[in-house]
Amino acid sequence: MIRFGGLFQPSGWKTENHVPVIECPDSVQKDGTFEIRVSIGKEIPHPNTTEHHIRWIKVFYLPEGDRFTYQLAHIQFSAHGESAAGPDQGPAHTDHSAVVAARLKKSGKIYATSYCSIHGLWENTRPIQVH
Repeated sequence: MIRFGGLFQPSGWKTENHVPVIECPDSVQKDGTFEIRVSIGKEIPHPNTTEHHIRWIKVFYLPEGDRFTYQLAHIQFSAHGESAAGPDQGPAHTDHSAVVAARLKKSGKIYATSYCSIHGLWENTRPIQVH
């Protein structure tokens, strides 16, 4: 039986257009608000068509020394050119990037996961120091 974590595709974000790119400060003040930007396809653009698109991004935080994660955000991307006129004929698209404001009490790791309609689950992580 494959564990859920085994379903995520690993790869470096500079060579793959599916991996969530996490941009945030390397260190932040304890309880100070800061921004986490997550995008898909920063170096290599990811398609955004009715058939092939990013459906969602989730952002999690794992405090140092803790075994439980905390979900910071779930961002759903709902418009991908759908229309009664046919695929990719619609007037709206949501781009696969988001900014989340957060406050942390401890150093730890930020995790981002994403789901591609064709290629499944992807993940990335980034350490963050809290002072």
